[in-house]
Amino acid sequence: MRVSPLFLCLLLPALSIAAAAPSGSVAGEPERLRIGLVLSGGGARGAAHIGVLKVLEQERIPIDAIAGTSIGAVVGGLYASGLSAAEIEAVIGSAEWLAAFRDEPPRSRLSFRRKSEDQNFLVRFPLGLKSGDFRLPRGLVSGQRLQQVLRRLTLPVVAARSFDELPTPFRAVATDLESGEGVVLGEGDLVTAMRASVSAPGVFAPVEHEGRLLVDGGLADNLPVDVARAMGVDRLIVVDVGFPLQARSGLDSVGTISNQMLAILIRRGSDAQRRSLSPQDVLLAPALGEASSFDFGLIPRAVELGEQAAREQLDRLAEFRLEAGAYRRYAAARESARQPPPRIDYVRVAEGSERYQRVLDANFGTLAGTQPDGNELDARVTTLYGRGNLETLEYRFESAGGLDGIALRARRNSWGPNYVRFGLSLQDDFDGNSSYNAAARFVLSEISALGAEWVWDLQVGENPRVASEVYLPLDDRARWFLMPHARFEVRNVPLLEEQRRLAEFRLSSFEYGLDAGRELSNWGEVRAGFRRVTGRSRVRLGDPALEPEDFDVREYFARFSYDGLDDVNFPRRGQSLRAEWRGERRDLGSERSADLLTFDWLAARSRGRDTAVLWTSMGTNVDSEPASVRTLFPLGGFLNLSGLAPDSISGRHFAITRLMYYRQIGRGGEGFLNVPAYAGLSYEIGNVWDNRNDISFGSARRQGSLFLGLDTLLGPVYLGTGFDDEGETAFYLFLGRTF
Repeated sequence: MRVSPLFLCLLLPALSIAAAAPSGSVAGEPERLRIGLVLSGGGARGAAHIGVLKVLEQERIPIDAIAGTSIGAVVGGLYASGLSAAEIEAVIGSAEWLAAFRDEPPRSRLSFRRKSEDQNFLVRFPLGLKSGDFRLPRGLVSGQRLQQVLRRLTLPVVAARSFDELPTPFRAVATDLESGEGVVLGEGDLVTAMRASVSAPGVFAPVEHEGRLLVDGGLADNLPVDVARAMGVDRLIVVDVGFPLQARSGLDSVGTISNQMLAILIRRGSDAQRRSLSPQDVLLAPALGEASSFDFGLIPRAVELGEQAAREQLDRLAEFRLEAGAYRRYAAARESARQPPPRIDYVRVAEGSERYQRVLDANFGTLAGTQPDGNELDARVTTLYGRGNLETLEYRFESAGGLDGIALRARRNSWGPNYVRFGLSLQDDFDGNSSYNAAARFVLSEISALGAEWVWDLQVGENPRVASEVYLPLDDRARWFLMPHARFEVRNVPLLEEQRRLAEFRLSSFEYGLDAGRELSNWGEVRAGFRRVTGRSRVRLGDPALEPEDFDVREYFARFSYDGLDDVNFPRRGQSLRAEWRGERRDLGSERSADLLTFDWLAARSRGRDTAVLWTSMGTNVDSEPASVRTLFPLGGFLNLSGLAPDSISGRHFAITRLMYYRQIGRGGEGFLNVPAYAGLSYEIGNVWDNRNDISFGSARRQGSLFLGLDTLLGPVYLGTGFDDEGETAFYLFLGRTF
């Protein structure tokens, strides 16, 4: 087709005019200026970005492109995905958001096996074992929980492959850890982009993306004015919540000096970006003072300061305001870009995750042919991650061959997969009675395709112990299992007659056996098995004429366990229960037939900072024969009749109930010594008895305690005093598990 020269003469000027005109309007609307928003990094200070967004929405100021770094990339990415400022504020101000900066899933999502490990190994930070060396993680936080939160929030835009397809076009800035270069992320997976941009080195593990190792974008470009301008905008609104420089008086430690060095480097780049702004651009610098980027208690105040900074510049922002109808259409266009995620036609295991093929297929394969549900996906990821051998586990939506599906990526611990955990127990009653135990657990994990583990426990102190077990799951979901085990330990057992201490025995025993069981989801377990226990008791304190006792016990046992507590140090809600039967049998080779039953139940309820706990424990030797020293139940010590010395009484039967109350008097960073602190009291009623007929409320001892508890990285620490109904008192310094 021939085009006339006259037509070209008329068309070309028209095209030139159209190219020069602003292009930020919704289809059918008059042309207007395109507005770009720049959000800097700044950690918790970045909550001020939300305040700015709230004012922009209230003033009907549209945003046509967003460039963000670090926390600015997170807030900007969420806003670009179509969330409103109020919705982002609700997320970042929630307990879930604060929890997202810790790796470990909520305790309710841990596997039952990992919950059981918490009972004795108190130090929460494991050390990796690899090639004979101890290894530390690449960051204090792997970012797993943060990634899951962001994934769930952005499900309505998973179909967008380019960030220009989002409700608001978006760019995130990260830093290449090898070269130090800035990396602008504008396509691919939105969650990965936000997660990479916020990965402060040493705090978050780096993100691997297209062959690069990415960390926090603030190192390369903390105020990405140049990135936003390259998105074709006419005007910029720039929000800088960057790190302030400390005055000389505040530079009084290694930490503050290191932070100052980082702030100088970041500010140098930000100042250069500020100088590139034109007089028509708007710069907002909320008055955050010297607030720490790690102070998450700052969030509500930072939001307010962001609003205040925006309102102080309303006269300049007014130029960008739309009339009400036009803004409604702008908001509707943003909302229409959010769509339900596509139906899952297939589930596949991504390249590099084949090691976990069977486990991933078993846990996620049933999702094929279903409509995705963010909470369901999140629950499945958390449950599998809660087994403890993965650094990250994620899903990503994709399309192939006209079908939509999810790709699963599982990365084993870079610092493992083998690891060691530590435990410490210390008790002193300030009356010459003290004890300590230090323990370590070495876990050799993933020794089979189903996730088998070989575990070694070592303990030194008053109760030395060496133990080993092999955990052998029998199916892909790790429900049924076998567990051969062996243990050698030494412990002290008091011998009393009519509550008079006659002696204290040192009991050495060696035990081996085979357990078989089934985990009931992640809240419970049933197991049964056979054990053989051999050993000897000798007099440690008391009449040396008392005969040592040798024993060779063969017994069956069965146990039911339930654990729904939210925390084992200072539970605030939930219950735990453990009921066990042990039966010695002559036909197995034991010297006698006997049955022993134990029961332990605890329930916690909270309101605000106040918690009430009801805890009951009991045990009985069912047989009528004289009990062996090894089957006596000791009582005494903190929360086990607190007015008595630790393990100062024992008997063939025992029962004790505690009613406790404690109040959280500090949260992390606000409490005593910068750890959560609790003040509490207990009322305890219980005793030990040699004859079942003697058991009665009238013969029970009534005791109590007052205590201060600290939830430290080494485990719970208590400083308290115990007292009984006869006016006797005891004092305690206690480190270790009580519940």
